[in-house]
Amino acid sequence: MLRVECLEVLYGDFQVLWDVSLAVREGEIVCLLGPNGAGKSTVMNATTALVPRRAGRVVFRGEDLAGVPTHEIVSRGLAHVLERRRLFPTLTVRQNLLLGGYNPSARGRRAESLAWVESMFPVLAERRNQLAGTLSGGQQQMVAIARGLMARPRLLMIDEPFLGLAPNVVDDILAMFERINGEGVALLFTEQNVQLALSLSHRGYLLESGRIVLEGAGREMLEHETVRHVYLGL
Repeated sequence: MLRVECLEVLYGDFQVLWDVSLAVREGEIVCLLGPNGAGKSTVMNATTALVPRRAGRVVFRGEDLAGVPTHEIVSRGLAHVLERRRLFPTLTVRQNLLLGGYNPSARGRRAESLAWVESMFPVLAERRNQLAGTLSGGQQQMVAIARGLMARPRLLMIDEPFLGLAPNVVDDILAMFERINGEGVALLFTEQNVQLALSLSHRGYLLESGRIVLEGAGREMLEHETVRHVYLGL
């Protein structure tokens, strides 16, 4: 479904990604792991054309996305939930959600999509008229994910979905991931907590200092010597 091939990115004269390749297949949950500053967000942002690529290409559902702007990438079925939620804090929950279904391919189904996401996140229906900026961190993350789903994506990319959330809220988001995936949406997400991410994912990639250093099935990576010693302390 998604192939990122030999991706390289520079910020000014400083290179932050070297030859990064990854893939997400239909129906998969895939995690991109790595410590803070490894380049995870840059991979996501370069995939959806939020930052320019020095080299490499992104292919989604057989189409090379070179030159395709971000808003058109969303219309093609690839949605991106940015790190730290990026909600419109002075708009209501309902208004934030409706904006997620603004692209032409999703606009005609907004009522149906709204009912769908509110069935998965009932608290958002309860708080539909509340200003998004007054919600708890966990509820704001739910709004951000649900807004991404309003675009009716085939693949939803989520950057650091568990950042700063309480353990019980993390459990709720994990359950939502499994339900979203069960609805036929593939997921690619970034995370620093290796055990949490790999326990959920079909496959994972480990990024260090802008390079992919390990990849494999989730359970297999949990047993890999590097992961066990460096990231799990075993």
